[in-house]
Amino acid sequence: MKAESVDESFIRSRIPPRKASSHKGQNGVVCVVGGSAVYHGAPFLCSLAALRTGVDLVYVAVPKQIAQAVRALSPDLIVFPMPDTKLTSGNANRLSSWIRDVDSFALGPGLGSQTVDNLKHFIRKMEDKTRTVVLDADALRKGVLEAVTKPCILTPHTGEFERLFGVKLPEDTESRIQIVNEFSRKHAKTILLKGPVDIISDGERIAINKTHTPAMTVGGTGDVLTGICSALLAKGLSPFDAACCAAFINGKAGILASEEKGLHITASDVVSKIPLAMKDFDSIE
Repeated sequence: MKAESVDESFIRSRIPPRKASSHKGQNGVVCVVGGSAVYHGAPFLCSLAALRTGVDLVYVAVPKQIAQAVRALSPDLIVFPMPDTKLTSGNANRLSSWIRDVDSFALGPGLGSQTVDNLKHFIRKMEDKTRTVVLDADALRKGVLEAVTKPCILTPHTGEFERLFGVKLPEDTESRIQIVNEFSRKHAKTILLKGPVDIISDGERIAINKTHTPAMTVGGTGDVLTGICSALLAKGLSPFDAACCAAFINGKAGILASEEKGLHITASDVVSKIPLAMKDFDSIE
């Protein structure tokens, strides 16, 4: 199966126009769950990236001990402090009762180690509140995928893919494409394998994204990608199209940041360039 290349014409044909009469909530609502005592930046970067991608509202649920720190980073996010540091049943029940229905639910950035049972319970509880799901980082654990029944994107890097599926990925792109397509079809999930060449498959279609810069090896850019994926799902794109567009937009924002700051960018710099990366695709109807 031949892989499609993601380029500007691909993005332009997928990004939906905004209705001139739209009001708050009609352009997407996202909920991000993540963070831990060590990682407070990951869920923040993910959430702010979703907001910069153009959704109307972003809720971010983090452990209570870091909630104030995340709140202090931006007044634009709605922060929910989860009482427990782990994804306990109590956290799942509290968040489910508090949060309104959302268009997309992202789980994993900065989450830290969790039991598979807790992850599965949390996913099942939150699926009642959302149309779509993105799993990243510490949510990518063997046995978790069976809990996901909604349209879903997985965003592993090489190590996370190998941990999740128990296979060793080869170096060459063509072999990687075949393996990603195989596991995407087997599990009925869209997979976005991150790397110098991103590989995206939903088991039927395959695409590659080469829009990148070596400056993006800096920590946090994967969290930004997850936020963009979540936002595009919330805007109504299919998981495959959302993953393809997110890979391109993330890479383009990284290139724009590196044009300004060379090899010295941060993930926050990438977030700040998302609007410029997307501006040419904006339209109103």
